[in-house]
Amino acid sequence: METEKLFYHDPYLCSFKAKIQLAKRDEQGRHYVVLDQTAFYPIGGGQPHDTGTLDGMHVDDVKEVEGELRHYVDESFEFGKEIIGEIDWKRRFDHMQQHAGQHILSAAFEETYGHKTISFHLGKEICSIDIHTNELMDGELHKVEELANRIILENRPIETKWVSKDELANYTLRKELSVSNNIRLVIIPDFDYNGCGGTHPNSTGQVSSIKILHWEKQKKNIRVYFVCGNRVLKQLEEKHGVIQKLTASLSAPQEELEIAANRVLQQSKEYEKSISELKQKLMHHEADSLLSQATLIKDRRVVKSVFQNRPMQELQYIAKYITGKTSDHLVLFVNNADKKLQFVCASGESLPNDMNKLVKRVLPKIDGKGGGTKHIAQGGSEHVITAEELMELLVCEI
Repeated sequence: METEKLFYHDPYLCSFKAKIQLAKRDEQGRHYVVLDQTAFYPIGGGQPHDTGTLDGMHVDDVKEVEGELRHYVDESFEFGKEIIGEIDWKRRFDHMQQHAGQHILSAAFEETYGHKTISFHLGKEICSIDIHTNELMDGELHKVEELANRIILENRPIETKWVSKDELANYTLRKELSVSNNIRLVIIPDFDYNGCGGTHPNSTGQVSSIKILHWEKQKKNIRVYFVCGNRVLKQLEEKHGVIQKLTASLSAPQEELEIAANRVLQQSKEYEKSISELKQKLMHHEADSLLSQATLIKDRRVVKSVFQNRPMQELQYIAKYITGKTSDHLVLFVNNADKKLQFVCASGESLPNDMNKLVKRVLPKIDGKGGGTKHIAQGGSEHVITAEELMELLVCEI
């Protein structure tokens, strides 16, 4: 079946009659049918596929595979059966708005600053285009958006035309075509001429509006995120809802939200700093207490303790604090965490003990992993032994 004989490119044809020409399963076992004609748009050209029903059965995917326009359904159909197809109009019209809006926005970028569009993505919530430039200013975005919305307000016609390769010389196309036969142009007179097989409304006014949301660098290009039509209203509703909640939470009107939020963030940073300093003092006190309980083992002063679910960063800090305060002590800490055993070994500068070698001797006996330096090392394993047994093992390997 030749795709150009179908009428899926008619954007307003949402209910149609057709006949089942093929009913099969694909390589993954999914049911699909091929029709003699269809209003379903398949995925392609940056535009998602249509959804809808065939005789009430849901169509969740449409794609062109090896010349077949496949409509994926839940169950098989009888070959030759005449069916009624229905397109999900809300989804279709949304895609029409976004796709036509992309044409207008891309043309506005090229018209205003000469930035060509190199790719387009029509997402479920937000659309994006990649434009060929490595620098973009907010003022430029404002001018582009202003031009795009002016074209929309002028309610210019959006025309489609099938042309031959020889006829292309009559049009100034914005980008090179990807096909050489069955060429379909989408035209906004005196503004944009573009080869495209997607669905579009019949006037720019039906796009309603375009809003650029933000942009980011993408390799050597700039990715611009935007929404069109009903999505603009949805974005406004969602963002206004967030603003209303923040206004209540921060006790500040909309125009002062940024100042209020920055004030809260600054206070939070100050609180975090105070908490960190207090926590550090507590760990110093804990370290001093542990140091006072050091015991003599193999002619070494050893500070050892078993902890329950302590962050390793804290144990490493306490161990370093002790060995920094006194150069002739060893530190052996074991942490009994929920999912595994962890341990930290540290030695003072004046001791000959190598903590990394100590850890390497212990790890094979507990099927663990770890390592470190001469003065501090750490490791961990599954609960193959108890925390107390691990401590005994560390003491034996001193």
